[in-house]
Amino acid sequence: MLKEFRDFIARGNVVDLAVGVIIGGAFGAIVKSLVDQIIMPPIGLLTGGVDFAALKWVLKPAAGKVAEVAIGYGPFINTIIQFIIIALAIFLMVKAVNSLRREEAKAPAEPEAPTTSEALLTEIRDLLKNRAA
Repeated sequence: MLKEFRDFIARGNVVDLAVGVIIGGAFGAIVKSLVDQIIMPPIGLLTGGVDFAALKWVLKPAAGKVAEVAIGYGPFINTIIQFIIIALAIFLMVKAVNSLRREEAKAPAEPEAPTTSEALLTEIRDLLKNRAA
């Protein structure tokens, strides 16, 4: 079982997937910071100083030791913007990869070298042609 697990982990697909997940997580953190600290403050300023992270609809206010019950729609708006930015980045990356693949597909493949029997037959044909002329 240990050998099977080692073989599974050593396959290139699993390692590539793990690297993708790690980079994706780091990219998600960068986008979250971009949205929360760079994009949303100017939008908040344009909307009259609204802090979207604090926007919520209070269903039941806090009373003593009981915490308030609220729906945080502001953070949800931030998350939607983060999703749009990540989706756009992935779209652009996939578009670039597809473009590279199309260029590779357009490149003409070199014709295969004739086999030895084909080369010999071609030589015989050429000799017969020269003899007849």
